[in-house]
Amino acid sequence: MEIAGASALVTGGASGLGLATARQLAARGAHVVIIDLPSSAGADRGEELGGTFAPADVTDPAQVAAAVAVAVAQGPLRVVVNCAGIAPPAKVLDRDGAPTDLAHFEKIVRVNLIGSYNVIAQASAAMAQTEPTDGGDRGVIVNTASVAAFDGQIGQPAYAASKGGVHAMTLPIARELARYGIRVCTVAPGIMETPMLAGLPEAAQTSLGEQVPYPARLGRPDEYAALVMHIVDNGYLNGETIRLDGAIRMAPK
Repeated sequence: MEIAGASALVTGGASGLGLATARQLAARGAHVVIIDLPSSAGADRGEELGGTFAPADVTDPAQVAAAVAVAVAQGPLRVVVNCAGIAPPAKVLDRDGAPTDLAHFEKIVRVNLIGSYNVIAQASAAMAQTEPTDGGDRGVIVNTASVAAFDGQIGQPAYAASKGGVHAMTLPIARELARYGIRVCTVAPGIMETPMLAGLPEAAQTSLGEQVPYPARLGRPDEYAALVMHIVDNGYLNGETIRLDGAIRMAPK
């Protein structure tokens, strides 16, 4: 799908996977609108890319709708990439055998799953009103799950549930939006070089990378972005979740 001159919306676009994707979209001529929290580096990144920063909480319908309106004002909205997410660990039971505060589980599911759904809903409403391309395409939505959706580890019940939900809703939403010429896919990354891992000692990061069958290293944000761009370009990819993980299958802990 040709995206030069179109707009693209990237959540979590101020850093990590989202920023790498925003850069590749901008390089292809799209006007990129970054959605991230007001406290992020989104304003600087938007200026760097010649795009726009729309500060928003992905769980807030009004804020996301306003960000979508910003994107639509820049050109037909053709690409939406959901990268915003959080991953604080917590077991079901704490060290004393008591249940972990339910608010922890609710927050992760709200940001990762409900936030992704909210962006899909607000953005697809705008996409459905755009003029289709000559091939009948109106746009493509790419979500971010995780290998934790399939191989969740101890301490990841909330994160695995949220990312499993992103995977599970991909096909029904793709089926629904097919009538508008909107495709929906999901990428499930493995262990990636992101700000979530940046705080770990280098030895720990190397150890994690060595668990990957091949190549035995952490995945790079540009590799995630390259897969997103392939999904944008390959019009027959729809309703699918693609693992990007070097063939790793996570151990229990």
